[in-house]
Amino acid sequence: IAPGIKGMVMTVFTLPSYDIVFKIIKDHFDPPKTVTEKIVKSQYKRVSRSDRAGRMADTQEYRNFIFYRNRFSDELLKELQAVASNKLTITDKQVIIKHVYTERRMRPLNLYLKDCSEEQTLNVMDEYGNAIKELAAANIFTGDMLLKNFGVTRHGRVVFYDYDEITYMNEVNFRVKPEAITEEQIYASEPWYSVDPGDVFPEEIATFALANKRYRDAFLRHHANLLDAAYWQACQQAVAKGVFADVYPYPEKSRFCYWQNN
Repeated sequence: IAPGIKGMVMTVFTLPSYDIVFKIIKDHFDPPKTVTEKIVKSQYKRVSRSDRAGRMADTQEYRNFIFYRNRFSDELLKELQAVASNKLTITDKQVIIKHVYTERRMRPLNLYLKDCSEEQTLNVMDEYGNAIKELAAANIFTGDMLLKNFGVTRHGRVVFYDYDEITYMNEVNFRVKPEAITEEQIYASEPWYSVDPGDVFPEEIATFALANKRYRDAFLRHHANLLDAAYWQACQQAVAKGVFADVYPYPEKSRFCYWQNN
């Protein structure tokens, strides 16, 4: 079983010596997920046809993928049979998976951060913000920005790999969260304002994705504008006009410099 928090849509496994993970769509999704298997497959196809800006993991899709059974731990076989039995055919010698995706193996960002120094935390949270911004500039809104949905490559680059909630920028309505005034609004257990499908309140990123203060402070050093609806609205307008920001595959310290003599 791959390290990290188990997903609500996918079950993921790997081999200790292999730099690939295998992702199987579960037979049933855990609440509060409302997507279907058909939607998940369409999302992965959407990613394969999109400009990934170097920030979304490349995915390969396979059918009837055959493994030797002795490669599987008992724990993993039990897990697969519990959550994805409709995708499996198991014999004495083989495990045949009817439908599976493969992706490059990365260390989940939430696990990577646990072992980070202060400098590493600043660098990787800067990368996390860059990944979100560069995808937005390429017309992709990631949707679920939880740290567990991003991975860190061996070069320290942050890449997004959870695709069931992605959407195009023009399909999102970025709003400023209304400020509670009355006591009923302040202590309401449910939102007292209307929320339509597609509504996103960017300031909530700090609440849900960045609950850890150390991570949040590192993120805000370079990317506080991602909590501002006006920033996202400006990105939408740029994409609508066909203006796409430059995306660089290497950090600034590794790029060639352009010198101009005055």
